[in-house]
Amino acid sequence: MSLSFRQSDILEIAKQDGRVAVEDLAARFEVTVQTIRRDLSDLADMGKLDRVHGGAVLRSGVSNIGYEDRRALNAEIKTRIAQACARDIPDGASVFMNIGTSTEAVARQLLSHKDLMVVTNNMNVANILVENAHCQIVVAGGVLRRSDGGLIGNLTTSTIEQFKFDYAVISCSALDAEGDLLDFDFQEVHVSQTIIAQARHVMLAADSSKFQRSAPARIASLSDVDVFYTDAQLQRSLVQKCADWGTRLEICA
Repeated sequence: MSLSFRQSDILEIAKQDGRVAVEDLAARFEVTVQTIRRDLSDLADMGKLDRVHGGAVLRSGVSNIGYEDRRALNAEIKTRIAQACARDIPDGASVFMNIGTSTEAVARQLLSHKDLMVVTNNMNVANILVENAHCQIVVAGGVLRRSDGGLIGNLTTSTIEQFKFDYAVISCSALDAEGDLLDFDFQEVHVSQTIIAQARHVMLAADSSKFQRSAPARIASLSDVDVFYTDAQLQRSLVQKCADWGTRLEICA
């Protein structure tokens, strides 16, 4: 299948911005949203883009899309997921929150919680929770990744090993059909694996755009997760696996 002139332009915009939105493209090219949706579907079929709610993102491979683009992507959906996740965290709990825009969304929903202790390797999470005077914040030291405010490396891992958390709120970059949680940074993966090992209750917050992406490094399986908060139903075979594993699915539609 060859690209039309409009589809070529859409692909160039996606390469510059990391993502495209249906409404914006329809206004830009003065066509209907249905026409743009067909263009994006064609580009997805050709392996050029991945469809997400309201638009599309560059297809993933061995590198992630830009952090600010991820923060803006599916923001309303992330808020709904975060609200459901935060409701399940009681006052007085110890919580670990890892790197990711979804965990940052959960942090915003914890601003009214009381007597929390939050340990995090995400500088953005720490800065968000500063506004909650009833939350003790512990930042796990390590090497600062400037692109997203994440702390990674052996020092981060050794700090996490000093704790046993009531809850761990984690995210991932991709989720495959086998139920494996995937990411791009091998150092971050090791940190996430340590978080899971040190938590009594693991909560995964990830929107459905992660179902359509791929990443090279395996964090864990949904079998290691107690509750998965997302916005769309999984494939039937994976739903059955989650039932067998005892992983609760919380669909925040």
